[in-house]
Amino acid sequence: MAFAFAVKEINENLNILSNVSLGFHILNSYYTAGMTYKATLNLLSTQKRFVTNFKCHHQSKLIALIGGCISEISANVAIISAIHKIPQFTYGSFLPVKSIRMQFPFLYQMVPNEANQHMGVVLLLQHFRWTWVGLLAVADDKGDQFLQTMVPMLSQNGICSAFIDRIPKRAYFDELIDLMIKHWVSYVIVSDKKVNALFVYGEPPSFQILRVLLFLAPFLSLPPLCKVWIITSHWDFASLSVQKIWDIQTFHGAISFTVHSKQPQGFQKFIQTIRPSWVKGDGFVQDFWEQAFSCSLKVYNGLGERKKVCTGEEKLESLSGILFEGKMTGHSYNVYNAVYTVAHALNKISSQHRSFRGSLKLQDVQPWQVHHILRRIAFNNSEGDTVSFDENGELVTSFDITNWLMFPNGSVVRVKVGRLEPQAPQGKQLAINDDQIVWHQSFNQMLPLSICNENCYPGYSRKKKEGEKFCCYDCAPCPEGMISHQKDANACVNCPEEQCPNKEQTKCIPKDVNYLSYKEDLGIILTILAISFCLITSLVLGIFMKYKDTPIVKANNRTLTYILLISLLLCFLCSLLFVGHPGKLICLLRQTAFGIIFSVALSSVLAKTITVVLAFMATKPGSGMRRWVGKRMADSIVLSSSLIQVGICTLWLSTSPPFPDFDMYSLDREIIVECNDGSAFMFYCVLGYMGSLAIVSFVVAFLARTLPDSFNEAKFITFSMLVFCTVWLSFVPTYLSTKGKYMVAVEVFSILSSSAGLLGCIFFPKCYIILLRPELNNRDQLIIRRK
Repeated sequence: MAFAFAVKEINENLNILSNVSLGFHILNSYYTAGMTYKATLNLLSTQKRFVTNFKCHHQSKLIALIGGCISEISANVAIISAIHKIPQFTYGSFLPVKSIRMQFPFLYQMVPNEANQHMGVVLLLQHFRWTWVGLLAVADDKGDQFLQTMVPMLSQNGICSAFIDRIPKRAYFDELIDLMIKHWVSYVIVSDKKVNALFVYGEPPSFQILRVLLFLAPFLSLPPLCKVWIITSHWDFASLSVQKIWDIQTFHGAISFTVHSKQPQGFQKFIQTIRPSWVKGDGFVQDFWEQAFSCSLKVYNGLGERKKVCTGEEKLESLSGILFEGKMTGHSYNVYNAVYTVAHALNKISSQHRSFRGSLKLQDVQPWQVHHILRRIAFNNSEGDTVSFDENGELVTSFDITNWLMFPNGSVVRVKVGRLEPQAPQGKQLAINDDQIVWHQSFNQMLPLSICNENCYPGYSRKKKEGEKFCCYDCAPCPEGMISHQKDANACVNCPEEQCPNKEQTKCIPKDVNYLSYKEDLGIILTILAISFCLITSLVLGIFMKYKDTPIVKANNRTLTYILLISLLLCFLCSLLFVGHPGKLICLLRQTAFGIIFSVALSSVLAKTITVVLAFMATKPGSGMRRWVGKRMADSIVLSSSLIQVGICTLWLSTSPPFPDFDMYSLDREIIVECNDGSAFMFYCVLGYMGSLAIVSFVVAFLARTLPDSFNEAKFITFSMLVFCTVWLSFVPTYLSTKGKYMVAVEVFSILSSSAGLLGCIFFPKCYIILLRPELNNRDQLIIRRK
């Protein structure tokens, strides 16, 4: 009908081939090679006489061929047309031969290379995330070639073929039962519930055979196929007349790639004028009319079965869509454009001759002369679509993605839901509107799943199943510290250094900053303790300064007492350097200030202890130690002991000073903001020197604890040094076993507790006597105790 309509339009158009009429012959190939060759040779012989390779008439007519619908017919026609250099236009499909342009230089394909459709199907499957699909291919050479191309292509794009089954090319009705029995096992495989997407590769005869197999399935107690059928432009839902009452809702929701088409104006009106008597000798329309309406155009007077007589006025629109759609389909649009391509080529040849050589009779034009025009032809058809061919003689066009709707009353509706543009940039070839697609009723209008197993959701990664295709996998949870943020991730990934996985391990979130802050409970408690001890120390210092002339204060070197109290006050204050966000200056001061101040305090304690020992030894008759007793001796001990620690800290700061640092790895979910010691060796040298001072003080005080002195501090110093050493010996393993703010808190606690130990053990007993037992704080009491 599209062929006839195009010829009618051109003959009535004065702007194309004026004074020239196009005619046409339509010949049936019967899907056999013999009839195809015979039909083609008929066109090259005298009309109504079959004499091949001879021209037995004087009338010359220029011939172009359009056909056939399937690749085999096109190839058979091309073998003969190539010999005579006759232009041939295929509107269905053609064998994808690499050297097709060399073998058939006069062939023009109204359908682009099917590789474009294969690519489109892959993009479609990826779009819907269908990775477990079935392949049905026609059982011939073209089907073999399709599978050899498609299976690796699917695999390269992350899609697996769940199964591969072959559709018979064609069969006679008496073979169908045997065929169905042979395909029983295949049918069960195809009905696999996991496989909801079927990619079918075939041509109209294969579809008719498939319909027969589906029709017979219920009689063999086989389940219905509720699938998404994905088909290429070669396929056409054409039915035999015997199939017109068969249910076709199995294919409801099918998706096909069809060559972009439109509905030319006037075509619907043209269709409505068709009658059995439309053209004399047109057996196609008459045969169709009888089979479609189940009537006869002839009146039978014999004894045979009498059929209903056709009136010739039956309405085509009353027929089911599967039998007669009444619209220009993709194949019809290709034929329509092929006719116009020939007309425009002839028109251009005629125009060129009129411009340069006068009028030309088209009867004198040889077929081979048309090709140099056809290869470069480009025009807009009546609907505004551009028609042109590439260097391979293939139509340059796009594909419509069509959703097929099959209704119980037999009507068929094609809905364009997307487009495939093979020439578009990578990633933009496929455009599809998911909301417009109507799926098979069994899916309840939900997007069908076609996967081997359930998706691996974020937080999990795919784990290969041994002995199975890569699309079949187990889901393994991501290891600790890793995430996957998409479905079916091949592997879990690590977060950036500054981020960590969330609880579900589906995304990376910023790590919390970890340092001992003034805003948190631990920091607040340590700060309150440090300030409280500072106040207590200040109070003790004030008491000693107020009662500086009392015997108990004068007895143990007031200067050393003041130095010790001030150094303890500074120790409590320096603990505040460890609380808060560490900066560059803070990091330089933290350990060095703590080490020097503590060394001054310990040096003062050591000087006090040595002073007690020397004072006792100097009281013995004839002792030479009297000259060593005095303020100068104590000051030199404090100064020399402190300067050694100052030297160690100076060396530390000049070689490898502490600096602010970020520890990304010690804690999984936190970034530790810390002061890097720079040199751990120097840090432990500072601690070691303080430890040595404490040990010497402890030993000397322990030896002097029994000396007969009324205000002997040796006992208190011994106990204070015991507390000090206990605290710092337990500090080292605790410090090394903790991370982040708790490591800092351990050091702050050690500073506070050891300083508080010195303060409490040495000064609280004296404060008790000064404030609560003043009667003991006098010279007479001192003399009595000495006696």
